[in-house]
Amino acid sequence: MRKLKKFWFTCLVAVISLTVLATSVSAQWVFWEPLTYFNSSTWAKADGYSNGSMFNCTWRANNVSFVGNGQMRLAITSPSYNKFDCAEYRSTGFYSYGYYEVKMKPAKNTGIVSSFFTYTGPSDGKPWDEIDIEFLGRNTTQVQFNYYKNGVGGHEKVINLGFDASAGYHTYAFDWQPNYIKWYVDGQLKHTVTGSPSTLPSHAGKIMANIWNGTGVDGWLGAYNGANPLYAYYDHIKYTSN
Repeated sequence: MRKLKKFWFTCLVAVISLTVLATSVSAQWVFWEPLTYFNSSTWAKADGYSNGSMFNCTWRANNVSFVGNGQMRLAITSPSYNKFDCAEYRSTGFYSYGYYEVKMKPAKNTGIVSSFFTYTGPSDGKPWDEIDIEFLGRNTTQVQFNYYKNGVGGHEKVINLGFDASAGYHTYAFDWQPNYIKWYVDGQLKHTVTGSPSTLPSHAGKIMANIWNGTGVDGWLGAYNGANPLYAYYDHIKYTSN
């Protein structure tokens, strides 16, 4: 009788364990965006304003386009009024801890940035938290990783890629967790920072991609020479929750 009770207890534990596992697996979900068209229910195009300061351009919805073979193209073009025109694409929803991935090809030219990142800030009624993958057009054989916590950045890490990112598509990603952020290139871990929710980004943010030309930051980006049009291409964006 004791053996029978032990058998049924073991079965019960196994069933509970499988149920917990199934719940855990089913709780994870994937947001996949193939970037074949503009889906206004999940994405927005920045339009008609400028971030000011180092941004020497105005966001224009027309500078976000979808071209052949399922690609999104972000452009820097000649000025409308006093500034050049640039492009930004962002999710309408907010996303928290998980794995963020982009397949992209940045633009190559001094004085510009092509990027993929998460962001939230005062415009969303939250502190400024951000996690960045940035390509400085002056040297697209490198990628720069960074993050902001409550508006404090200065965590830049420049990685030598061993290839020219502007010459073809590659996959870039970061795994954002309460105690660490890990950045990847083509599935290979390239950089890790550790901390806690008090030192790392902790507020859900929008998924963002943009291209822009700088001013007053020549030491960082190099001087923009006015070349245009310039294009960054994006093949897909993917988010996998915890």
